[in-house]
Amino acid sequence: MKTFVYIDHFKGEVQPASWEALGVAKSFGSASAVIFGSGLDALTKTAFEFGADEVLLADDSALTDYRAEAFASTLSALASSRTPDLILFPTTARTRELAAMTAIDLNTGVLVDVTALSLEGDKFIATRPIYEGKLLEKTVCSGKPVIATLRARAFPRPAQDASKSGGATKVETKINSLTTVEGYTVAEAVVNLGDAGVIVSGGRGVSNNPSLTPPAGLDEKQAELWRAQQGFKLVGELASVLGGAVGASRAAVDGGYIPYSHQVGQTGKVVTPDLYIACGISGAIQHLVGMRNAKLVVAINKDADAPIFKQARYGVVGDLFAIVPALTEAFKKKLGKQA
Repeated sequence: MKTFVYIDHFKGEVQPASWEALGVAKSFGSASAVIFGSGLDALTKTAFEFGADEVLLADDSALTDYRAEAFASTLSALASSRTPDLILFPTTARTRELAAMTAIDLNTGVLVDVTALSLEGDKFIATRPIYEGKLLEKTVCSGKPVIATLRARAFPRPAQDASKSGGATKVETKINSLTTVEGYTVAEAVVNLGDAGVIVSGGRGVSNNPSLTPPAGLDEKQAELWRAQQGFKLVGELASVLGGAVGASRAAVDGGYIPYSHQVGQTGKVVTPDLYIACGISGAIQHLVGMRNAKLVVAINKDADAPIFKQARYGVVGDLFAIVPALTEAFKKKLGKQA
């Protein structure tokens, strides 16, 4: 069984789910890491360390920046010449587009956001969530090669072995494209919610601390935002102690408390951390869709009837402004992080 694994990266910074996809590929047979870009010798070595049997490298300055047409044409030509049985991608914004365009070129289909993949006879059986995550569907792709995007953290990451190495096989680049990259700005680096093992999220409740007196001269909306900022400081401190990321509900984002990049939910990020702590989040279905696959959910809310408690393994009914700082201090002691 021959599998291609597309290694998604930005300037050499890899989406970690690419390595998870490589581990899945190895479970079926040989795994060829496919890397597009320019000046990627270090990434080639890393791919071998994570278990790639070979690295197929399109190294061209024309591929320095992602352009869908050029990348899809290069991948399609490579797949046509080497005929893999399966092509795997981590699920990202880029790979959704790239997988779809490659499937069109190869006259096959795409299985998206896969959380489990098995081989029965000569058919790959993919499991993926449907109906906002309420159900799991098993499906197959009748075309060849089978193309699938894998949800981040749904599969184990293979162990990295620094003793492994190898040389890349250079492949032909197809650079015809209708688009050019004129320029871009890189957003301030934050912990990637999709890859975070721990997420501490805040909701509208982080702005409801009556014991805080806002600075004089603020109107009602400004005072609310000021209180929310203080609340998210507490959320951020707990996340920092746990080595995790800060998330938020849609209500908090819509309220202007925190940027959209932190939003967890149907219209934000779908996450699968080992630990998810929800602070002042009631648990609307839109939010639950985004975090229901967390391995362990802890909820902190004043309202004992809040829907979030139905999703939580552990629930604390009480004031988050007292509970979150207490948790932070307790974890500092437990983890030896006291100043």
